[in-house]
Amino acid sequence: MCLRLLLLLALCSAGPAAAALTLSLRGSWRIRSGNGSLELPGKVPGCVHSALFQRRLIQDPYYRFNDLKYRWITLDNWTYSKKFEIPFDISKWQQVNLVFEGIDTVANVLLNNVSVGKMDNMFRRYSFDITHVIKAVNFIELHFQSAVLYARNRSEAHTCYEVPPKCPPPVQKGECHVNFIRKEQCSFSWDWGPSFPTQGIWKDVRIEAYNICHLDYFTFSPVYDNNIQEWNLEIDSSFHVVSSKPVFGQAIVVIPELQTQRTYSIELKHGKRIVKLFVKINKNITVKTWWPHGHGNQTGYNMTVLFKLDGGLSFERSAKVYFRTVELIEEPIEKSPGLSFYFKINGLPIFLKGSNWIPADSFQDQVTPVLLRLLLRSVVDANMNTLRVWGGGIYEQDEFYELCDELGIMVWQDFMFACALYPTDGDFLNSVRAEVTYQIRRLKSHPSIITWSGNNENEAALMMNWYNVQPSDLPTYINDYVTLYVKNIRKIVLAVSSGEDWSYESKFSLHRQHHENGNFEMLQQAARHFRLPQSADPLRTFKDTLYLTQVMQAQCVKTETEFYRRSRSEIVDGKGQTMGALYWQLNDIWQAPSWSSLEYGGKWKMLHYFARNFFAPLLPVGFEDEDVFFIYGVSDLHSDCTAMLTVRVHTWSSLKPVFSETTKLFVMKAGESTLLYKKPVPELLNCTKCTRQSCVVTFYLSTGSQLLSPTNYHFLSSLKEAKGLQKANITAIISQQGDAFAFALETSAVAPFVWLDVGGIPGRFSDNGFLMTEKTRTVLFYPWKPTSKRKLEQSFHVTSLTSIY
Repeated sequence: MCLRLLLLLALCSAGPAAAALTLSLRGSWRIRSGNGSLELPGKVPGCVHSALFQRRLIQDPYYRFNDLKYRWITLDNWTYSKKFEIPFDISKWQQVNLVFEGIDTVANVLLNNVSVGKMDNMFRRYSFDITHVIKAVNFIELHFQSAVLYARNRSEAHTCYEVPPKCPPPVQKGECHVNFIRKEQCSFSWDWGPSFPTQGIWKDVRIEAYNICHLDYFTFSPVYDNNIQEWNLEIDSSFHVVSSKPVFGQAIVVIPELQTQRTYSIELKHGKRIVKLFVKINKNITVKTWWPHGHGNQTGYNMTVLFKLDGGLSFERSAKVYFRTVELIEEPIEKSPGLSFYFKINGLPIFLKGSNWIPADSFQDQVTPVLLRLLLRSVVDANMNTLRVWGGGIYEQDEFYELCDELGIMVWQDFMFACALYPTDGDFLNSVRAEVTYQIRRLKSHPSIITWSGNNENEAALMMNWYNVQPSDLPTYINDYVTLYVKNIRKIVLAVSSGEDWSYESKFSLHRQHHENGNFEMLQQAARHFRLPQSADPLRTFKDTLYLTQVMQAQCVKTETEFYRRSRSEIVDGKGQTMGALYWQLNDIWQAPSWSSLEYGGKWKMLHYFARNFFAPLLPVGFEDEDVFFIYGVSDLHSDCTAMLTVRVHTWSSLKPVFSETTKLFVMKAGESTLLYKKPVPELLNCTKCTRQSCVVTFYLSTGSQLLSPTNYHFLSSLKEAKGLQKANITAIISQQGDAFAFALETSAVAPFVWLDVGGIPGRFSDNGFLMTEKTRTVLFYPWKPTSKRKLEQSFHVTSLTSIY
């Protein structure tokens, strides 16, 4: 067994040092039924149906009425398992991952009886960190859940409203609720196909071990500069850097036939890093373009990209590069109320001639490169030049698109949504975003793909009311449609396929960052106190990173300013009696990353909301010194006032305080800073049975019935070390109150840095970026231009710290 695995061991390095070792887990696995009564060998890639047929435990699933007879296979929960050895010293590798290129569909992965990950999307690549779980001899299990039962459970859990259709028409003899699972939609049956909701490992599975860094993915796009009539190439390479020190090196791009060679210096810092290369093609060489079948040749050029890094590490990737332009022309037509709709390839209008492609088999392990070539050769032999990959099937395997490139077949690529409405809850959208991001990255380099389409007939289903939706419910479903396809999928297509602007390290983001290493410094500062976002969706990562850097900026300026304010009345080590705090800077001259608290145009950033509180006339300020917690009261008033201080402690896991203490009434002197409260932190923790990591302190000034100050807070530990923080589900009911709008908020958990946003609607909130420790809270929104409750509801979005992880 060890010898066989060694034969599958790939050394992914062109230099003297091994950059990575890859161990394939393809081949023979064991498969058993849910109750253990049936156990058999099975091949990976493959599925349960194929394994049962190969062992002659069932007949051909396509024979007579076997699609109904074998429904029991679909309804069972199967387990895949395998024992394997690692033929190298695992202790010598800093990072070890378990990678699944495709799982069908819902499974929990256990390695050596430790759960290392869960999967619920057939169209995603999954990678799990197993560095501390892997051993010399290992046992892996995948516990699958019936796709039919999972979809039913998800549908039943969606209690707020139905998401039709529940089931296919009886004539299709299919399964229900397919729109609640990210799986080949026609596997639950269609009006031309059977119901075979398979289970299994349908693509490659492997173990990757690496030191220093690893090349996760590599993709590219040709770009034609029409102004100077030159071709360029944009290359994106994503690295996972496990080294704590920066890794330096060179990237060398070579396209021999175009006499193009370019060398770039690169620096890779710890974490996920994207290297962007902009390659100018030798303008003295004529570039031959890729043409659809019947209009010219499908010329491609061999390219190698070599990354030569410190310590002899190297990564090399080879690819075929095709150059072509695509334009969708939509222009007014004389004597017609509509617009034109046609494609230009390399500037030439092309009539699309072709058909629609569905999965070539219910069991994907039966779809071989030989079968694909036979089918696609038949396309061009019939004078076709276009195929639409239909949205109820799968994103096809790499060989399909490579053959389309080779044969000149243009591809209209649907996303995998068909003849249904779909849920838009957070889990579903997160899964879809990761799916769409992965598929666009995987496929964007293919010249054959000329357009991405949102779905199959779903808009028609909605607007022609296929599912007899009540008129009063129609706005809900329209909003869900816009949320899924426009606000999520479309944004990712623009970001990943044609707008790298939507990235923290995009060329445009770095262009607008005029402070040397500014983007890196912001992340470095945030990483001291928070976990950085690591979503599989780059658009979400970008937005979450912007949110987190705003949190960090606001917290930093808050901490410094509160120090100055409490120092107004005392001298410590010869320093103090501070009588001013003017932070840099207020506003922006353009849209760019800066120190401002107001965006270009005037929108309030989180810092500006914080400033409204830390510059309040009356403010309690908390801090620690030598394990003692102090609260000072700061007054900018012109006369003395009477107040009391309330101190509360919450665990991160509960909205009910575990400790509350209110002082007696005291007099706050006008224009002074006074010590109000002092308690050793260990004593405070003993009172509450807290640890520094599990609790947070809040405090405010009041007269008993009237609040006199903002509610302030003190973190007892860095929030990246916080224990017990839960995902907060925060909802809002919006109502108009005169010229303002009230947002009645309700949270399911303690929520740090709650950020309310209404998109492009100009205005400001009465408070924002706050710590929410109570179940309900009302915040006012003051619009700067006329708006409506409906517009606010459509634009409203809320983020808190736990929602970015």
